[in-house]
Amino acid sequence: MFNEIRELQRLIFSKQKSRYKRYFFDRFDFDRLTGIIGARGVGKTTFLIQYLKAHPLPLSKKLYVSADSIKIDSLFELAKTFQNSGGELLVLDEIHKYIGFESELKKIYDFLELQVIFSGSSALQIDNSKADLSRRAIVYEVKGMSFREFLELKHNISLPFYSLETLLEQHVDIAYALLENFSLSEFDDYLHNGYYPFYFDRFANYKLKLAETINTVLEVDIPSIFNIEYQNIRSLKKLLLLLCESVPYTPNITELLHKMQMGSDYRTLYRYLDYLHKAEIITLMRPKAKGDIIFSKPEKIYFNNTNLHYAYCETPNIGTIREVFFKSMLFEHALHIPKKGDFLVDDRYLFEIGGKSKSFSQIKDAPNSFVAADGITIGDGNKIPLWLFGFLY
Repeated sequence: MFNEIRELQRLIFSKQKSRYKRYFFDRFDFDRLTGIIGARGVGKTTFLIQYLKAHPLPLSKKLYVSADSIKIDSLFELAKTFQNSGGELLVLDEIHKYIGFESELKKIYDFLELQVIFSGSSALQIDNSKADLSRRAIVYEVKGMSFREFLELKHNISLPFYSLETLLEQHVDIAYALLENFSLSEFDDYLHNGYYPFYFDRFANYKLKLAETINTVLEVDIPSIFNIEYQNIRSLKKLLLLLCESVPYTPNITELLHKMQMGSDYRTLYRYLDYLHKAEIITLMRPKAKGDIIFSKPEKIYFNNTNLHYAYCETPNIGTIREVFFKSMLFEHALHIPKKGDFLVDDRYLFEIGGKSKSFSQIKDAPNSFVAADGITIGDGNKIPLWLFGFLY
């Protein structure tokens, strides 16, 4: 088996030519057991291969294994054999494809001295796993490309990123400096095509590749993690199309049940929504007071990023696109739906999202209130260009 794994590793290493390092490349502190989770297509495998190639250990002491490319009877026995042959660093990609990976990782951690890095779907529930991996593994979650990364990769340039506080205080000067490097007309290209790194794969049709990626999430990843019958995958696909009619507004659950022909089975509908949320196809904005409770009615539902919204919805609403972009760029911040305005960020900043004519009328009396306006190049005061929020990571 090791000959086959080594040959696959050699082929993968030779095929992976990307030199671009994503925002998270130097952020992670790797422990004995480290997990990298994220939506399919955001670059987890590319990162793992880049990390392995750059690691100073000789190739004989590091090993890349993809759980969906070779039949593995036991991860523990594989790891044990690798350690006995002098191995030190083991990377297990797409681990959610391996049934019972939790207990296998626990055994590797408890009985071997290997350093292990594993990757998997963003839907993996490490904190609730049967083997209690939360006490053993450090888990990092990665996202798709920001507008900044899209521009860097497209033009082979280096651009800075900013903290939210710095952006709010210095946005006029920042915008002037950034716009010396690119045309703002590229923002629309990003909204349509820029979230997933495979946009830059010259051999792939982006729209087709995106459809294939999401179908794999629906047909393979979600069933491998959650208790859902394959025949119900069609219901998930139908639900996504129906959500185009309501995004980003609060869904009418009764109406959705009727259109899904599910009678009054709201618990199953809420589970479906939760599966799609955890797989990062949609984002559920739940009431702040209720926390992350599956059976609480979402205040708003968005697609995870603007590319998905354009892919699924025939006539995307520009207001929705703006909110989806803002939400996706602020993933490192706590976002809630306030009574006035569109987003409350970190319980401190209130944002209204809109076009260039958007005013402060709805939030005029609120402290720390801002307008993120599409269609403007340079902002003024507390009115900030929407595109600038693409430089938060």
